[in-house]
Amino acid sequence: MTELHQKVQNWLNQDPDFETKSELQNLFNQAQSGNTDAEKELAMRFDGRLQFGTAGLRGRLQAGSMGMNRVLVAQAAKGLANYLLVNDKEPSIVIGYDGRKNSKIFAQDTAEIMAGAGVKALLMPRLLPTPVLAYAIRHFDATAGVMVTASHNPPDDNGYKVYLGKNNGGGQIVSPADKEIAQQIDLATQINIDEYARSQNYQILDETVINQYIEKTAKLAIEPKCELNYVYTAMHGVGKEILLKTLQAAHLPLPHIVAEQAEPDPTFHTVAFPNPEEKGALDLAIELAKAQNAEFIIANDPDADRLAVAIPDEQGNWKPLHGNVVGCLLAWYVAQRAKKSGKTGTLACSLVSSPALEQIAQKYGFHNEETLTGFKYIAKVPNLVFGFEEALGYLVDPDKVSDKDGISAVIMFLDLVRSLKATGKTIQQHIADFTQEFGAYASSQISLRVKDLADIPKLMDAFRQNPPTQIGENKIVQSKDYLQGTEPNNILVYALDNGSRLIVRPSGTEPKIKVYLDVKGNDAIDAMRVLEKFDGAVRELLRSEQFGKQDC
Repeated sequence: MTELHQKVQNWLNQDPDFETKSELQNLFNQAQSGNTDAEKELAMRFDGRLQFGTAGLRGRLQAGSMGMNRVLVAQAAKGLANYLLVNDKEPSIVIGYDGRKNSKIFAQDTAEIMAGAGVKALLMPRLLPTPVLAYAIRHFDATAGVMVTASHNPPDDNGYKVYLGKNNGGGQIVSPADKEIAQQIDLATQINIDEYARSQNYQILDETVINQYIEKTAKLAIEPKCELNYVYTAMHGVGKEILLKTLQAAHLPLPHIVAEQAEPDPTFHTVAFPNPEEKGALDLAIELAKAQNAEFIIANDPDADRLAVAIPDEQGNWKPLHGNVVGCLLAWYVAQRAKKSGKTGTLACSLVSSPALEQIAQKYGFHNEETLTGFKYIAKVPNLVFGFEEALGYLVDPDKVSDKDGISAVIMFLDLVRSLKATGKTIQQHIADFTQEFGAYASSQISLRVKDLADIPKLMDAFRQNPPTQIGENKIVQSKDYLQGTEPNNILVYALDNGSRLIVRPSGTEPKIKVYLDVKGNDAIDAMRVLEKFDGAVRELLRSEQFGKQDC
């Protein structure tokens, strides 16, 4: 038997999942019968291991060491349990899960393995948003947390997001914890998972922690009551129940709900990608908004840690607001509220987010900090008042959670709208006021989705080995490679002579490279003109021979 076939047989011997075991056995039988396509598929399935990193685990639901499945999750749980036992005399963990396929069984497997290893395990009572899990970690002063979710990834994916609590603050793992946990997982793989100790001696939590999250989040609403006519979509995720309960607790008007996307559905059948940023994802919400003559649309992603907003223009055409726009509007509003209450501290965003945040911080006497990408870094900023990243992530209540929170962000955004209504202004007018106050910034993003993950390092290498000196008519005057920094990160930043900025980085959660464009103009129209020209020049560069003729 070949080494590959031995790996497959060993996997089959320990897989407790009938579906993945049957599918892999069928593939194995075909390969053994001489089917070369089946042999190639097996080789891909076992070509290494789905890597555990600062985003935990995330990948396609399928059998094999390169997929998300019960064997891989059990190994991750065992490795994480061993890590917690090394680092805490009395370790504890809170485990949550969303509505994706296998999320609940992955969470239950984790609870049983944790309890069997001697880690106090607390399992959420049902599928819930990621922010509720993040809150529970701090509420129980747990050593760690796990959220089984693939957030806004395609339907066939799932993931395993790890948090560290107590002295680590309750946020997502950062280096070196990711490497140390990965080492423990590697050791755990040397034993078949059916040899791991398991126990039913874990606690299923009641509604108390959920109700406390709702109660604390509802207190964010402080503006005068008024009518609001708006639409909400849960994007087939888990946001609706907790959001509606929070709105009721805050005495806020309830939205018109997109019925087709209201309940958890692991097939996400109405959208190509369950991500509010993706083209077409808000089509049903826009249709309902037009029918109800709504003022705006809000959307959560499937695990409800992100918020998207859409508004109509003067011609009645609906468009989503860029994450930088929503982030800066919330930052402005939070800074005003914090200033009134005598609060001091820091406004923070990831380096791929809008540079306009620095202007807001300066105006209101706050510190400003730019972090590496991801809320694992933003949430760790000392004395944080507000944090955001352009990918629709906002932390409006750092005293409650150490991660982006799409439910709290909805409440704060609705309060912002109520404050505008008190002065007779619309969201559109407020955006114009922002430009007058802080300058005309504009941002966009180009996503290069790949079929082969090997294409990602190839493109990043192309930028490093033959760096561009000019984009369109503008010269690059400064560049920075974050792989050369004290905390190496695969990010490239280019500053142009007209003040524009280009950032290139691989996505931490999806098979794609993200290209970020930021510009500043004399006014809103000029900024959009500069951005459009910059976007065209960047796409032309990416389509060149130098960068592999990218399809963009």
